[in-house]
Amino acid sequence: NTIVVLWSDHGMHIGEKQQWEKFTLFEEATRVPLIIIAPGVTKAGTVCDRPVNLLDVYPTLNELCGLPRRKDLDGVSLVPLLKNPAAKGHVAIAYKGGNKTIRTDTHRLIMHRDGFAELYDHTTKAGETKNVADDNPGLVKSLGEQLTRRLAQ
Repeated sequence: NTIVVLWSDHGMHIGEKQQWEKFTLFEEATRVPLIIIAPGVTKAGTVCDRPVNLLDVYPTLNELCGLPRRKDLDGVSLVPLLKNPAAKGHVAIAYKGGNKTIRTDTHRLIMHRDGFAELYDHTTKAGETKNVADDNPGLVKSLGEQLTRRLAQ
């Protein structure tokens, strides 16, 4: 009857994208390992590659412990993903120094405070090495609006 949660600090660049630090909005610096084992909910050996926020850990534990749902929490429960790792996930967001990012299952949008946008397609081999924002203005607009709404909450 014990729930195990393991996570780590975020990553650090060691020369990728000419960065030698951990405070960027790229995948290398924002992705962290997160392992949740919940008896009767998770199955051994399953992996979920959906983006989530660490803000989601508390609402997840709250639900797994059978406590009443709290409306004042910023995160959302990950129990649906724990039960079915192939289920549709949600976006992850981060921000630093007026710049902000949103990560979906397929893309990362980085919006700089000066309005410059970087869009990366994680379904391609190029990943976060080719900015495709100019080729996808509709997606940049849609993700940018979603990011603004989420941060306003």
